[in-house]
Amino acid sequence: LRSVGRVAELSAQADSSGVSGHTGIAHTRWATHGVPSERNAHPHISEGLAVVHNGIIENHEALRARLQAAGYEFSSDTDTEVVAHLIADELKTAADFLSAVRQAILQLQGAYALAVLRQADPDRIVVARQGAPLLLGVTDDGCYAASDASALLQVTRRMVYLENGDCAELMRDGYRITRTDGTAVERAESESHLSADAVELGEYRHYMQKEIFEQPVALANTLEMLGTAHSIQPGLFGAESEAVLKGVRQVLIIACGTSYHAGLVARYWLEAIAGVPCSVEVASEYRYRDSVPDPQTLLVTISQSGETADTLAALHHAKSLGMTRTLCICNVPESSLVRENSLRFITRAGPEIGVASTKAFTTQLAA
Repeated sequence: LRSVGRVAELSAQADSSGVSGHTGIAHTRWATHGVPSERNAHPHISEGLAVVHNGIIENHEALRARLQAAGYEFSSDTDTEVVAHLIADELKTAADFLSAVRQAILQLQGAYALAVLRQADPDRIVVARQGAPLLLGVTDDGCYAASDASALLQVTRRMVYLENGDCAELMRDGYRITRTDGTAVERAESESHLSADAVELGEYRHYMQKEIFEQPVALANTLEMLGTAHSIQPGLFGAESEAVLKGVRQVLIIACGTSYHAGLVARYWLEAIAGVPCSVEVASEYRYRDSVPDPQTLLVTISQSGETADTLAALHHAKSLGMTRTLCICNVPESSLVRENSLRFITRAGPEIGVASTKAFTTQLAA
């Protein structure tokens, strides 16, 4: 089932079709490849496989050409359909369903979180993550996967955050996580403290309106963490704060989109108030540039979600160049960005669902 427009339209279509079952995948797609149309909507199908995917496959054109030469026909303009055909092709020689998915994703370049169903294996979903957020929701009678914890709050608070290079098999009675080389791994289970009410519209017409009016509380909650006007909370950024911040001579801020604009404002404040030289770069540019690192530079990455692919790639690039003093400003404590920085400041904006950033930007400025 696929439709264009609001999720309610797909729900109505599902209700009228009488579809039922205990295993399923779905995806709300923002068009990055191809126009918004039903034929470009997910899932994409190939030889009994169904795939949904969040992210961008950078080498999709080369893979598409290879698959077309092998006889595969494409019905969409998306990079996701490439993944479906690629897994179907690998199934011809792979030992099993999971092995086919692993062999296929080893050929992908870019960022993705994907879920795959196989008609011949209806009691299993295979998911994989590389550069895009993906977590599991665990209950006593089933498993779920989503790109954001807020999507799972109605069914569970038990979350397992997958890491880059993880694949997972989801069954009714549990899950199993492996790496792309087949090695079994375990990931810690945590309990989400997000409020289910925080992701409901309530009395508001839309999420952007709701989040505009939530700004005063979000700002107050974030400022409360900082301390008082005369003193900052000790260890505010983490246990290693003193060692990381000692001797810092300049600050480099890296971010994308709205977070980048928060960084531009921060540059004025850091130089005017703190007297510390500061530069700001767009993460998607920095990640491809061989800059000359200064060991006395503090690298600050900013991201609402903590999963912004270019920002994470820029952080990895900076570390590869020898930058060790890292701090992030982020709204999601369990995110990849928080885990991969030496220091972190967690804003208290709460879930931001509206596309245009409001309270996340306000709290980033407060941080």
